[in-house]
Amino acid sequence: MTRGRHTLEEGAISKLLLSTIILGLIAAVGIVLSVLFFVEYNQQKTNVDTRIAAQVASAQKAQSDSDEAKFLLRDQEPYRQFVGPDDYGRLTFDYPKTWSVYVYKDVVNAGDTYQAYLNPVSVPPISSSDNSTQIYALVVTIATTDVDTVLASYNSLVKSGALQSSTVTIGGTAATRLDGAFSANIHGSVVIFKIRDEVVTIQTDATTFGPEFNSIVSSIKFNQ
Repeated sequence: MTRGRHTLEEGAISKLLLSTIILGLIAAVGIVLSVLFFVEYNQQKTNVDTRIAAQVASAQKAQSDSDEAKFLLRDQEPYRQFVGPDDYGRLTFDYPKTWSVYVYKDVVNAGDTYQAYLNPVSVPPISSSDNSTQIYALVVTIATTDVDTVLASYNSLVKSGALQSSTVTIGGTAATRLDGAFSANIHGSVVIFKIRDEVVTIQTDATTFGPEFNSIVSSIKFNQ
């Protein structure tokens, strides 16, 4: 009887040990699989993050290349933009980038006359004398005055035939254009028009600058 009981106990122990071993193996396999899944997940996540980072870097480079191309294109453009005072309608036009601009009179107080000179490379010294023989590629004047008064100052030259008068449209506004001899030294063109309460006079002192003058006039814009 004693021997039979030992045999049963040994059988029970063997089954328990076997069950423990099997459970241990299952647990080990589970742990191994978990580790493998975790490693695989990290690899997949790393690959995804790498692809996203590569796509972001590629997009950033494409944007940078685009910006650089636009900058180079803009730098190669033959024109710059002239911008007049905001209080006087913000007159703008495109002028050759090889020209310099010198603002001789700026607007500090209401009613001040604005005057700017433009010339290739550099602007020569400005003389206030009416007898000056200095030639400028472009002179921009904006003054609070009456347009008829400005036009009247050219009447004698128009009547003598020294100047030819014509009507043109600038920015949707009627303007007067005068071409010819303004003096013994000044042979060029001028356009005269109103912006709000101000009168704009844009003149070139030499027919040499005729093509540039025509291009400038065609690009004029302003706020009504």
